[in-house]
Amino acid sequence: MRILLVDDEVELVSTLAERLELRGMEADWQETAAGAIEAAGKQTYAIAVLDVKLPGASGLELRVRLEQMQPEMKFIFVTGHGCEEAFEQGREAAGCEYYLVKPVSIELLVSKIEDVLGKKVR
Repeated sequence: MRILLVDDEVELVSTLAERLELRGMEADWQETAAGAIEAAGKQTYAIAVLDVKLPGASGLELRVRLEQMQPEMKFIFVTGHGCEEAFEQGREAAGCEYYLVKPVSIELLVSKIEDVLGKKVR
C-alpha cells in the first residue's frame, strides 16, 4: 500500500512522509498538484492525503483528476484554514468524512488512513 501526500508546506509534508514510513507505510510526497499528477502517472496509490489549498489547483480539483487516473484511490483532505464552519463546508465539498485541520498529529492521520482503507496498516 502506497500513500501520496500533497501539500505546499514542504517541511510538513516531508515530515509526515518520514513518520508514515517509520510506521511501515510507503509514502511519497509532492508540493504541487502538477507533481502529484506526474507521480500518479508513474505509481499506483491506495490513498492520497491532499491539502485543500495548493498552488495551481485546489485539492478538490486535484481529487477529480487523480480519480480519473486511479479510480480506486481514496482521499483524505487537510487544511490549515480551520474553524468549525470551514471544516463542515470543506467536508461537505470534499464529499467525505475525512477532512482534517492542521496541524495534523501522525496518530490521527494513521487512524484516518486505517478508517479509509478499512484495515490496520501498522
